[in-house]
Amino acid sequence: MPRKEIIGILAVILLGTALSALVLSSGRQTSASIDSHGHGDGHDHKHASDKGRHGGKVLTEGNFELEVVVYDDGKNSHFRIYPYEKHKPLNPGEVSSTVETERLDASVRTYTFRPMDNFLVSNEEIEDPKSFFLKVTAKWKGASYEWEYSQYEGRLSMSQELIHRMGVESAAASEQAIKTTMTLPGELAFNADMVSRIVPRVSGYILQSLKNLGDTVHRDEVIAWIDSRELGEAKSQYLVALEREKLARYNFDRSQQLWEKQTVPEKEFLTARKTFLEEKIGLTSATRKLIAMGLTEEEIIKLEEGSLKDLTHYPIRAPFDGVIVKKRLASGEWLKDDAEIFVVADLSTVWAEITVYPVDLDSVRVGQQVIIKSSSSGMTTVGKVSYIDSVVGDESRTARARVVLPNPDGRWRPGLFVKVELVKEEDSVPVAVRNEAIQNHQNKQVVFVRYDDTFEARPIKPGRSDGQHTEVIAGLSQGENYVTRNSYILKSELGKTGMSHQH
Repeated sequence: MPRKEIIGILAVILLGTALSALVLSSGRQTSASIDSHGHGDGHDHKHASDKGRHGGKVLTEGNFELEVVVYDDGKNSHFRIYPYEKHKPLNPGEVSSTVETERLDASVRTYTFRPMDNFLVSNEEIEDPKSFFLKVTAKWKGASYEWEYSQYEGRLSMSQELIHRMGVESAAASEQAIKTTMTLPGELAFNADMVSRIVPRVSGYILQSLKNLGDTVHRDEVIAWIDSRELGEAKSQYLVALEREKLARYNFDRSQQLWEKQTVPEKEFLTARKTFLEEKIGLTSATRKLIAMGLTEEEIIKLEEGSLKDLTHYPIRAPFDGVIVKKRLASGEWLKDDAEIFVVADLSTVWAEITVYPVDLDSVRVGQQVIIKSSSSGMTTVGKVSYIDSVVGDESRTARARVVLPNPDGRWRPGLFVKVELVKEEDSVPVAVRNEAIQNHQNKQVVFVRYDDTFEARPIKPGRSDGQHTEVIAGLSQGENYVTRNSYILKSELGKTGMSHQH
């Protein structure tokens, strides 16, 4: 904020403080003063002074006096009126009285009274804030009396320029959807549908490991080589079967041509066909055995062109694009055909596994939106529940729910603990305010209502909150303007100027 603006604000605050001190030190007014509603506060033949015997407002006309007290028993508030004649208590049954209050929002309410002990007590309770213009009427011995005065608390008035400089903003209280949430613990895990545990399928020695833990791999990329005598024998059998099939095919073709020319007997032709079919079956069997060991059809076709020393070499390939998250092999190590040597995981998605306690099971649903937060990294993301256990664990006595999280940059790492916020219910409430608008004032939660250039701290009864908005059960009406931004400045100003004022 520019220096000139700061000086201007300080000057206005100092001026307001000086004026407040002047008003408080002026004592009894000799002429009627006018409040913001245009009400006068006294007449020449009437007298109003503060602090009677019971700490209330003393109203006097001639020999007749009333002391008006706002009495709070800690639960409810009522008006009490103590009548006097020449400063001596009167029987309250001889006096009738009413009090009419007008608040900042121009709402008017009339309070009636009944005698009790040595005072009159209002039949109606007083709502907060106890800030209003009052009109008190009384009847005693056939005479009528009337007084007017104001009792304000938690009010501030300031110019539009100062309001703008302080950045005070307001909005109308309105209907709002309030989300009730709960927080459950969770842990990130691999997407089990995208994890592959690689076994060699053949026994042998490790010739070469081409990838290390954490390396990125691509589909069908060779990540290790194994030297396997078992594979060598299978390849040799395939090559023998291939040659035998070729020879049998040649003999069959030749016999068929000669038989068609009737130069060989039919028996010889049938024998050649039988031999060809048998060798073809043998070749098919040898081919399928190699496929079962992990060789592709393309690799099998190229065996005829390969070197004899490569017959025992077996490639270990990545099943899909991913990252090597486990590695259990070293060069020269002997492997069995069922040994787990690599674990490859596709980390483009991960699972958030949520621990759901039995009491919360009815609040968790498939398709429900959740907010996932990592306290260690500060990351936050949104997802939906995709799965809920059908049974509760025998040992943990909890169920699991699952959320599939997109993880394109790999920042969500399996093993991280997370907090999961779920929306239990979402209800529309008639009146709600922004959370930053609520201030703690005199041990009460208040919002500042605004009428033109006047602000008043209004105690409220808060209800449900979703972290952004809070339901207002009582204290604020729909459509009333309240301060949404920089309300703490108004709270600070109240502390400087004092909270209540009567005249």
